[in-house]
Amino acid sequence: MEMSEKATFGENDHKRETICIFGTGDFGRSLGMRLLQSGHPVIFGSRNPQNSTLLPSGAQVLTHAEALKECKIIFLALHRENYDFLLALSNLLDGKVLVDVSNNLRMNQYPESNAQYLSQLLPKAIVVKGFNTVSAWALQSGSLDASNQVFVCGDDDKSKQQVMDVARSLGLTPLDRGSLQAAKEIENYPLQLFPMWRLPLAIAFGLTVFFFVYCVVIDVIHPYVTKNSDVSYKLAISVPNRIFPNVSLILLSLVYLPGVIAAFIQLQRGTKYKRFPDWLDRWMLCRKQLGLVALAYAFLHVLYTFIIPTRISVRWRWIHSMIEESKLGHVTLLLCTAHAALFGWNRFLQSKWYRWGLPQAYMLGIVIPCVVLVLKLIQITPCVDRKIIRIRQGWERIPKTKQALV
Repeated sequence: MEMSEKATFGENDHKRETICIFGTGDFGRSLGMRLLQSGHPVIFGSRNPQNSTLLPSGAQVLTHAEALKECKIIFLALHRENYDFLLALSNLLDGKVLVDVSNNLRMNQYPESNAQYLSQLLPKAIVVKGFNTVSAWALQSGSLDASNQVFVCGDDDKSKQQVMDVARSLGLTPLDRGSLQAAKEIENYPLQLFPMWRLPLAIAFGLTVFFFVYCVVIDVIHPYVTKNSDVSYKLAISVPNRIFPNVSLILLSLVYLPGVIAAFIQLQRGTKYKRFPDWLDRWMLCRKQLGLVALAYAFLHVLYTFIIPTRISVRWRWIHSMIEESKLGHVTLLLCTAHAALFGWNRFLQSKWYRWGLPQAYMLGIVIPCVVLVLKLIQITPCVDRKIIRIRQGWERIPKTKQALV
């Protein structure tokens, strides 16, 4: 008898929340299938419960009113134009958590967000915005080749946490975006073109313009002004082939710099259970895109290297580009930086290479990579590395005020 009671208790302890879904389209069916695979009982609310042949097996199909009596969390996989039917069910929605997953056809289509409109329509319900950035395909494929981030916002912290727990149970990564005021921004995300590429492309463009102007000044304008020598032909090949490796090397270092900064922040805080600053979060989210842009610049460097007559330095550049295309992480960065330093080892102390007092472009290109390598060297020293590993395994530093109380 005791064993039977313990077994029942264990089963109930791990039982997942029953989820209701209004909407039997592609997204609603995909969400229901994923919830069932994760162990959640699923109930579909439908105007016609008998017509349920397309719904995933294992899900229960009831009328809207019957489904609301069984569940506390309801996912609305509906368009904004279809919200009106919920008014007839308002007495059953008192205290229920409504998860609005809708999107619009264009950015800022309405004065208020769909979630805010829903909250005004049903003031007794608790509206949470979320799951609108996850596609039906991503739910069906288990987030393979798709982002697993779920942006969530809402005015009730407890309800918002419940929705985030559902997201985690599906293997997704919920990100708290604050109050329901953020819903309009979240609804615009799916309509933005390559949002994670904007920052990397902006950085690459800025670096390209800077190095182009810089190289033109020291390689084209300086000879013309001082020696009346026209070397404008360099604009076609030589100048771009100075730009590409420098930009590529800096972008490669920017891939690893946020991870190093994050480690030092955790060291200073003595815990991993605090959010990083927003700018660092954003930076870390686009590291893959930074790496791909760096690879593209390295590839351009390879193409331009084929055009230049083969010299010893060109062979070194070819090796440099091949290293950059590998996946050796910090070793790649170290070798690339070492190559750039060796390439101009005899120019650092010779004043003739400092035209108008300006250093060569590659000298500027290795500044950030050297900073990253120095910080990483500090980080991998045994005493620092052991502490970082402990923090990332869950250890927390106890503040002195709490130590005194203990």
